Amino acid sequence: MDPQPDLRFLVTPAAAGVGLRGRLRVPGDKSISHRAIMLAAIATGETRIEGFLEGADALATLRAFRRLGVAITGPDAGLVLVQGVGLSGLRAPDGPLDMGNSGTSMRLLAGLLAGQSFATTLIGDESLSRRPMRRVTEPLALMGARIETNAAGTAPLHILPTAGLQGIDYRMPVASAQVKSSLLLAGLCAAGETCVTEPAPTRDHTERMLTALGYPVRRTGPRVCLTGAGSGGGQLTGGRLQVPADLSSAAFFLVGASIATGSDLTLTGVGINPTRLGVIDILRAMGADIAVLDERLAGAEPVADLRVRAAPLKGIRIPVELVPLAIDEFPAIFIAAACATGETVLTGAEELRVKESDRIAVMAAGLTALGIEAEPRPDGIRIVGGSLGSGTVAAHGDHRIAMSFAIAGLRASGPIEIRDCANVETSFPGFARLAGSVGLGIEELEG
Repeated sequence: MDPQPDLRFLVTPAAAGVGLRGRLRVPGDKSISHRAIMLAAIATGETRIEGFLEGADALATLRAFRRLGVAITGPDAGLVLVQGVGLSGLRAPDGPLDMGNSGTSMRLLAGLLAGQSFATTLIGDESLSRRPMRRVTEPLALMGARIETNAAGTAPLHILPTAGLQGIDYRMPVASAQVKSSLLLAGLCAAGETCVTEPAPTRDHTERMLTALGYPVRRTGPRVCLTGAGSGGGQLTGGRLQVPADLSSAAFFLVGASIATGSDLTLTGVGINPTRLGVIDILRAMGADIAVLDERLAGAEPVADLRVRAAPLKGIRIPVELVPLAIDEFPAIFIAAACATGETVLTGAEELRVKESDRIAVMAAGLTALGIEAEPRPDGIRIVGGSLGSGTVAAHGDHRIAMSFAIAGLRASGPIEIRDCANVETSFPGFARLAGSVGLGIEELEG
C-alpha cells in the first residue's frame, strides 16, 4: 500500500526519568537490501536473502528487477529468493522503471544498466527528480556509457545501449558510496579493469557483497579495483546473504536514549560495518554511553548489539574525517547537538544539501522553530544546545528529518507536530509503532 501523502506525527515529551527502555530490532539495512537484490539478480543460481528491508525504497529496487526479467519470490517476513540470470541475462523492461524516492536505486542501476544491450529509462518521484545525477552519469560516460538527463542533470535517465564499456581509473572528487558502487557495477560489464579511488572512506557494502558471491575485488588503501567478467574478472554465484539491522535506523534510538533521562535501551543485531561507525564515534565524543556487545558476523557484514543509556552530552566540533562515515545520520546527530551543553559545529558536509531534502536548511529551520539557535552554513551547521520547545515543524517529505524531530519530542517542553511524514515508510516501515513500544509518545495523524 502506498503511504498516505498527508501523514503527520504528534509526539509528546517523555515522563520524567522514564526515557526509552527495553530491547528492539530495527528493520534491515536499506543500503545492503538494495545491493543484495541487484547482485543476486546478476549472479548465476539462486540467492537466499534474509532480513530484507520491506520499505518503499528497497521494494522499488525489487520491482525494477522483476521488470528486468528476474524471478523473485517474496518478500515474506524479510525472506527473498532471487533466481539470478547472470550478467547478460537481464531483458528490456516494457516501460520506464520507477525508482520512487530512492536515489540509491537510481544511481546504482545507472551503472549496472549502462553496459546492457537494451535501452532503459529510470524515473522517480518529485523529490528524486530534483537530485543531481551527473555525479554518476559523467564518470559513466568516461567508460563509454550513453545516458541522457534533462538540462539540469537530473532524472529521468535515458540509458542507451552501447557497443561496450571500457574500464577506467577514476579518482572521485567527493566521497560517495553511490558513485563508487555505480562505477564498480558498470565495471562488471566493462572490458579491462575498473578502479575507483576515494578521497575519504565510504561504506564498502558493494565490495563485501561482491566478494561474498565469489567475485574478486582488490583494495589498496583508498583504491578499489575489479576486472570485468568478460576480461576474466570472475563470476557471481548465488548463495545466502544476510541483511543486518540498519545502523542508520538505529541512530534515532541511539540519540533518543542518550537524551531522555532514565533510558536503558538495547538494539539487537545492528550492522557495525567500519565504514558506517561515524555516528557512534560522534555520539561517544559528545559523551554518549554506547556499549557494543556480542560482536559477530552476519554473512559478509559485522553486527553487534548496542546498549545505550542516558548520558549528559556536550557540544563538539565534528571531525571532518567522520563526515562521510555518518552522512545519513546527521539529522539525528543535530538533535543530540540541540540537547547538548555548548556548541556543535559541522563542516565539510555539502552532501547534506542534495539528499531527499536540503537537510542543513530544513533541520536548521525546524530547530529554530523549536527555540534552538541553529546557524546553517554552506557546508554544515552550527548548533547551540538549549531547551527544546513545543511547536510544528515540516519534514519536507524527508524520512530522516521526520524521525529526527520525532525523537526530539523526548526532550521538548510540550508536543511537537511533524508534517509531511509519509516517506518514513521508504526506509523504516512501522517506525511509530516500534518507537512507541519502547516509550516514545507518538501518534500518527492523517488528514
